[in-house]
Amino acid sequence: MHPIVKLVAQRLSLGILLLFAASALLFGLTEILPGDAAQAQLGQSATPENLANLREEMGLNRPALTRYAEWIGGILTGDMGNALSNKLPIGEQIGKRLGATMFLAFWAALISVPVAILLGLVAVRYLNRWPDKVISGSTLAAISLPEFMIAYILIFVFAVKLGWAPSFANVPPDMPLLEKLHSIALPIAVLTMVVLAHMMRMTRAAILNVMQSAYIETAELKGLSSFEVIRKHAFPNAVAPIVNVVMINLAYLVVGVVVVEAVFAYPGMGQYLVDAVVKRDVPVVLTSGIIFSAVYIILNMIADIVSILSNPRLRHPK
Repeated sequence: MHPIVKLVAQRLSLGILLLFAASALLFGLTEILPGDAAQAQLGQSATPENLANLREEMGLNRPALTRYAEWIGGILTGDMGNALSNKLPIGEQIGKRLGATMFLAFWAALISVPVAILLGLVAVRYLNRWPDKVISGSTLAAISLPEFMIAYILIFVFAVKLGWAPSFANVPPDMPLLEKLHSIALPIAVLTMVVLAHMMRMTRAAILNVMQSAYIETAELKGLSSFEVIRKHAFPNAVAPIVNVVMINLAYLVVGVVVVEAVFAYPGMGQYLVDAVVKRDVPVVLTSGIIFSAVYIILNMIADIVSILSNPRLRHPK
């Protein structure tokens, strides 16, 4: 078997094992949560008889291993079941919500990835000079502030005071593209600021690490300009760590949007997960969690494979 094919097969096998481990962990965590869907629906005034009847109807009184086996079997066959809270098919709801989250993540990534790499290159080119200090200081401030604080600041300034963008991100399917972009401008800005800051700082660090190599000094002694040294020698050899950082942050754009979607009431996967947790809707929580886990594992697996393929020493370890 070709080494690259073997490498991909190993990573895929490891990813599948991690998904099963994540599913078991998610199920175990939901089991130890206080309360359940029946208690959440009936409220504090529910009688023991009503609770017992509703739990019997929802199937909550069956053994945990039985419910886990049925759930994981349904996931493997494509049947995600129905939500406990509203009896709607989980697959249809997640299909709509995941599309909305991916739409938000796509536009945030389209802006943040190239800008972050460009700012990282500029910071290295003007190391310890005012462009580097301004870029590094701004990104450090963005990293230091939590997402919800950045979101509320932007809402107060651009939605309340200036009225340039709506504070709630409502994107009906029939809305024109430009109106959708205007509606999600603030969520995109929040995600871009946070993700761009992380990627820029890691890009800068990766290139600076490569700049300490002997071949970089040789290129400088040949008379190449700083820009040429970075473009032709430093950046290509820093691709592997940069790809890792980009993939991790892309995973965050899909997985870590829960807070941002909750603040802006955006109808995505994050908001769907928050509502399911409040209602103790375990099937929805489990299915949302396994989808988030799959996205994170797949993107990290792609970063791992690209890093190995871009490095001959890792590609040919012997």
